[in-house]
Amino acid sequence: MHLTQIVENIKSAVGINPADHLDADMRRVVDALGELGALPIEHLSVEKARAQPTPADAVQKILLDQHRGAEAFAAVASVSATNITIPGAAGTNRARVYMPTGQGPFPVILYFHGGGWVIADLDDYDTTPRSIAQQANAIVVSAHYRQAPEHPFPAAHEDANAAYKWLLENAEALGGYADSIAVMGESAGGNLAINVSIWARDNGMRMPVHQALIYPLVGTDMETPSYKETKHARLLNKAMMKWFFDHVFARSADKDSLLVNVIEANLAGLPSTTVITAEVDPLRSEGETLAIRLMGQGTDVLHQNYVGVTHEFFGMAPVVGAAREAQSFVFERLCGAFARKMH
Repeated sequence: MHLTQIVENIKSAVGINPADHLDADMRRVVDALGELGALPIEHLSVEKARAQPTPADAVQKILLDQHRGAEAFAAVASVSATNITIPGAAGTNRARVYMPTGQGPFPVILYFHGGGWVIADLDDYDTTPRSIAQQANAIVVSAHYRQAPEHPFPAAHEDANAAYKWLLENAEALGGYADSIAVMGESAGGNLAINVSIWARDNGMRMPVHQALIYPLVGTDMETPSYKETKHARLLNKAMMKWFFDHVFARSADKDSLLVNVIEANLAGLPSTTVITAEVDPLRSEGETLAIRLMGQGTDVLHQNYVGVTHEFFGMAPVVGAAREAQSFVFERLCGAFARKMH
């Protein structure tokens, strides 16, 4: 057996030491989150998990410690944000519209935040849509959705579809192009984004022009290589993912749904796709598999894995270099898709 394969087998069997695989920027964020008193959520109630410090708080701590808060704000100060409500599948949900400067109409991006369908909100995931709006010169609608356990699976998926339907009907009123809408999401939000594309395809609706999937949750197999390697990792690991699944699914059979196991779903006819994965992330392997299977269906796919970083890194551009690189990569793909649509 080749030495490289022996090393990979050992990593899968015992798990890597995350501290040995984080770059300096990412380690600083993980340390800052610990200093704020964040606890492993697998030991917390849902209420306490929602109330404790977040990775976004850790980024803010670093910026304040480095006296860089004003600098970080100035980078996206040209983007305005307006809170609105939009129709969901059962009532209304909160949303936030990020508007770039300049003369529209603009392309539009429907963005879904992460949090395992249980925790987090529009505020916790504010930096990514702000950066997208500024750099891609696009309107970004960040849509909240019902969360478990109060609203178990598939409530979030139903709300995501409702948000897309609403945006198709209201993009022009927002100052955007109704025929130039992309979808994007992080983690559980990445799952919602690709499911919106599948739902649009299956219901004969106008398809998104692109989907940007950031470390998407697209499977429930916890025996993949990345799950085994990152069993001791922060900011996400196997125990934490089990906690999320235990709160999301009211029935054990729900874990088999193709809405969750997207890598087993029909992936034909989906829009051009960008997949971002992180080295120290249990979801890395399923993201890699998704990219391969989309490619096998003839989809225009580019996948980029970023070493030295964990799950959640993408929104940390003010303090993590890899996040800036990943955002630039995604922006280029989005802008390319918008340009093709315009011509």
